[in-house]
Amino acid sequence: MQAVKSRPGVPPAGPGIKVLGRPLGYLRAYRPLVAWALGSVLIVQLANLSGPLLIRFAIDDGIGNHDPHALRLALAGLLALAMLRGVFGFLHVYLGERVSHQVAYQLRDELFAKVQRLSFSYLDRNETGQLLTRLTNDVDQVRAFLGSGVVQIVQSLVTFVMSVIVIMVLDWRLALVTLLTLLPIVWVLGRFTGTIGPMFGRIQHHVGQMNTLMRESLAGTRIVRTFGRQEHEAKRYETVNTGLLEQSIAASRAGSNTFPIIMLFANLGMLAIVGMGGWEVMGGHLTIGTLLAFTNYLGFLVQPIMTLGFSAMILSRASVSAGRIGELFDAPLDVTDRPGAAELPPIAGEVSFEQVTFRYPGGEQPVLTDISFSLKAGETVAVVGMTGSGKSTLAHLLPRFYDVTSGHVRVDGQDVRDVTLASLRGQIAIVLQDPLLFGGTIADNVAYGRPSATREEIERAARAARADDFIRTLPDGYDTVIGERGAGLSGGQRQRIAIARALLVDPRLIILDDSTSAVDAETEAAIQASMDRLIRDHRRTCLVIAHRFSTVREADRILVLHQGRLVAQGSHDELMITSPVYQDIVGTQLSRTMAAAGLPGGDA
Repeated sequence: MQAVKSRPGVPPAGPGIKVLGRPLGYLRAYRPLVAWALGSVLIVQLANLSGPLLIRFAIDDGIGNHDPHALRLALAGLLALAMLRGVFGFLHVYLGERVSHQVAYQLRDELFAKVQRLSFSYLDRNETGQLLTRLTNDVDQVRAFLGSGVVQIVQSLVTFVMSVIVIMVLDWRLALVTLLTLLPIVWVLGRFTGTIGPMFGRIQHHVGQMNTLMRESLAGTRIVRTFGRQEHEAKRYETVNTGLLEQSIAASRAGSNTFPIIMLFANLGMLAIVGMGGWEVMGGHLTIGTLLAFTNYLGFLVQPIMTLGFSAMILSRASVSAGRIGELFDAPLDVTDRPGAAELPPIAGEVSFEQVTFRYPGGEQPVLTDISFSLKAGETVAVVGMTGSGKSTLAHLLPRFYDVTSGHVRVDGQDVRDVTLASLRGQIAIVLQDPLLFGGTIADNVAYGRPSATREEIERAARAARADDFIRTLPDGYDTVIGERGAGLSGGQRQRIAIARALLVDPRLIILDDSTSAVDAETEAAIQASMDRLIRDHRRTCLVIAHRFSTVREADRILVLHQGRLVAQGSHDELMITSPVYQDIVGTQLSRTMAAAGLPGGDA
């Protein structure tokens, strides 16, 4: 089972706030809703800021002057403000969340579409768990910022600026004292914001590692239990989970240390205002109502700063997540249609490899070196070699899962890089050693490459793959729903369905990558006979990657790979005479077969 890929040192903290420009750009599609949300925020803040002034009017003009009419006006105004806050407070929260969910929906769709186009080399280098985290957790962090973070930041800035204007109008000397008490709060929050961002980068990294471990353990649960490695897997998970816990506690500690200090400075500011304002009231320079309004406005000044502090946490999380999402969006596509790529017309099935050398991106040594051979239309060619000789890599170059490092791969004389991927792959069918089936009915899986196929065509393909007999014994036949990855079916049954899926698209080129390894010899012989007939009758070209001697001996030609080089080719009888490498491969296969059967000489 693949271990979790570790990165040296501390995981990157992620890019700065500027990366949020991409998700913010999605808001342009929802301008009316955004405008209503921001307008509602403005109305709510105007209502909030008008409250202390009405209280001042009630105290100084109503209560202080024993004027019932002024008091009634003040109370009516406070009631109207409460109603405004209720209505527009609901609007800005609802609209903000609605827009954020719309953007998250669009982000998830576009990210999934990008993942479907990612080069195989990118998928080879990156953990699946990290990709899942970007599609789920990272998108949700950005959604939280767009839904509540943006509204909170706008709301806080509006409140702060308008509060400063109001207190300067009420009493500029007391206003300056109030603003001076806020400087330490701003400094503390600035340090907090600079510290919390890298922490969230490490948290997201650990979340991705946890997703990778969970995916591996769930996919390999049979292997884990077979070897009794449950405790080992639990310790692996505990190690990553401990790292996540430590980073989460560190982030919580940073917040817990910061906000009490902010409250301390806020209380000291309140003390200064009450002290200085009290002297001015006793000196007749300030009314009690104005002093009370000032104390309320201090809350309006501190609260936005506190909110900005909390928003800094959301902002930091969102910027890290937006950076990770941006990396996925910007991931280069190594295999794409060239400018001016032509549609590949219906092919006869001729294939040629011309001095092909291939090295995996980031690899130091080539996997294939100077490979040259050709397949005639309708020919069946088998590729054999010891493990690691490059057989599967060779097959993956034909449908352009990877592009050659040097040389040419041609189909009907055309370089595969000069035609569109869709027109090339649409005429090639591949059956892998470990076929993947999707959750759904068996009929849906057989028709996956050709959804418009009729039931008769589906059944015909299944019969050709020797799958029809066992499918009809299932509870609902072709309408039987199978679980994830074909759960409930044997390996041989999954492979036969995969072969039927390949045959249904009626390809001119078929690649069989050890596709009968999980079936017994009798079933393999039946499948091989059916496929031979289909290939010969319809002149399909077939490239077979196989380890079984029985699979390759009837091929028109056999290619022998050794350490990434083509060392021999010919029929079985020819290679048994001329190729020591092929003799070793056949001898190894026979020895294993005899040993498995308990026959003498199996260990020879």
